[in-house]
Amino acid sequence: VQLQASGGGWVQPGDSLRLSCVASGVSLESYGITWFRSAPGKEREGVACISSGTYYADSVKGRFTISRDNAKNTVYLQLNNLKPEDSGAYVCGANGKGICDTSDYDWDYYGMDYVGRGTQVTVSS
Repeated sequence: VQLQASGGGWVQPGDSLRLSCVASGVSLESYGITWFRSAPGKEREGVACISSGTYYADSVKGRFTISRDNAKNTVYLQLNNLKPEDSGAYVCGANGKGICDTSDYDWDYYGMDYVGRGTQVTVSS
């Protein structure tokens, strides 16, 4: 089983990116999928999750949108109006319980059944 995140890059403030989380060896349809990000000097944080509903960190509400395409076995994270503080390594995790656990700061990162390799987002002018 592999999860692979892609779509990151270097952009200027206000720009947009679309990240993709593609799975092989497992169908993501029944999984809760969370996007996490980490940056030097900061704790890892959950930013968006999709299960039967969608959930967002306060810092990204109204700017990020998570969605899934079951036919492509892919979960997307649309990042709009990017800010320098959005910079970091973004990874996707799959929760076999099919839920989004946002009760703690890192949104149950260690409870993920699978965590993929990340993609770097750098927002700078």
